[in-house]
Amino acid sequence: MQNFIQIKRIEPSKKPINERVNSYEEIYNLYKNDEAASQAGRCIQCGDPYCHTKCPLHNYIPFWLKAVNEGDLKKAFYLSNESSPFPEIMGRVCPQDRLCEGACTLNDGYGAITIGSIEKYITEEGFKKGFEVNFKPIKTDKKVAVIGSGPAGLSVATFLLRAGIAVDVYEKEKKAGGLLTYGIPNFKLDKSVVQRRVDMLIKNGMNLITKTTVGKDISFDEIYEKYDAIFIGVGAKKSRMPGIENENAKNAYPAIKFLVNIQNKLFGEKCDIDVNEKKVLVIGGGDTAMDCVRTAIREKALKVICAYRRDEKSMPGSRKEFYNAKEEGTKFIFNAVPNRVIVNEDNEVIGVEMLKTEIKNKKVEIIPNSEFIIKCDVVIFALGFSNQKLEFLEKYVEFDKWGAVKVDKNYRTKDKKIFAGGDAIRGADLVVTAARDGREAAKAIYNLLS
Repeated sequence: MQNFIQIKRIEPSKKPINERVNSYEEIYNLYKNDEAASQAGRCIQCGDPYCHTKCPLHNYIPFWLKAVNEGDLKKAFYLSNESSPFPEIMGRVCPQDRLCEGACTLNDGYGAITIGSIEKYITEEGFKKGFEVNFKPIKTDKKVAVIGSGPAGLSVATFLLRAGIAVDVYEKEKKAGGLLTYGIPNFKLDKSVVQRRVDMLIKNGMNLITKTTVGKDISFDEIYEKYDAIFIGVGAKKSRMPGIENENAKNAYPAIKFLVNIQNKLFGEKCDIDVNEKKVLVIGGGDTAMDCVRTAIREKALKVICAYRRDEKSMPGSRKEFYNAKEEGTKFIFNAVPNRVIVNEDNEVIGVEMLKTEIKNKKVEIIPNSEFIIKCDVVIFALGFSNQKLEFLEKYVEFDKWGAVKVDKNYRTKDKKIFAGGDAIRGADLVVTAARDGREAAKAIYNLLS
């Protein structure tokens, strides 16, 4: 270990750009065994590892890095899967530069350990060798309902099943996974990776009920009477819009609608959006915006532009996603906000009038008389998401002013047998925080039912 002076940080190789933009395959290759061991060996084994404390899941990062360096993949596999419900997914989608890698002691001067890439390597190689995650047989007649099969829902199901408690998961879509399946594009997270985890949970006792909307296809009252505990893991899917003229014009879309439609197309299902040979403008600067621009490029858009209200350094998403988008051909315009969508006589988008901005006292201020126009055929608003109030829960739980479910430190609502986590309690947030919420809520549910 501690070879950081002799060995430089080397990220996994990426597919050539011309291949990437013509495919939805994941762009990062998996480390080879010697590459993973070498990069893991750069870790200096801090006495107080900041990577561990900065990780919302508090993963045992230095321990599995040491195991990888020593060639003990089995130990690394079980350590990695002990604290995380799906480490191979986290290794792909976590913004490590803002979390574990950003807190790595070597980040200042030597280059952080490639924690995310090694995390992905451990479980992928472990599965190849036939390693299995430990689950206990169902040992109680107590039963839990999970509403929503996104990251929080799959996490709580994972840890309850590991404790031997039966779980029924209700999902309104055809497939489980929530944003893992319908929101995050394949080039970041292949859907077979998500399905493998879902299949693992089904094999170990999860009953998955798809195409079922709670409050419509089944009443919450019925669920309440049937189960000993309930976990609410519904995502925050209400798109934030800028509130400008013509924002609902033809060919103007919220980001989630665009991404879901394209994913449905890849599943061989109906898609109502076509950006082929069109000029696409994406408004926003986070990871969702990067997902949209990179998807539009793969859908053969003629030109793809991303406009963000602050400067490049202030972009809230992962740096690697920004660089990937730039490499693949996205043009960026900074310090600009939309003022109105320009339409033709058929109410179709033909451009967006923008206003220039500047930062004063850390706040975005519009520069007077700074209007300019970006011509486009499609505009996509990637401005974040908020909660939709869950009406079927109104008589059971309390909501905050943003429509999120109120819970205590144990993820319990005012009703002692209803728990919630992930976006349902905090608004749109990271996959890893949803996974953490699910894990901790599972502990609280286990204590309730024990």
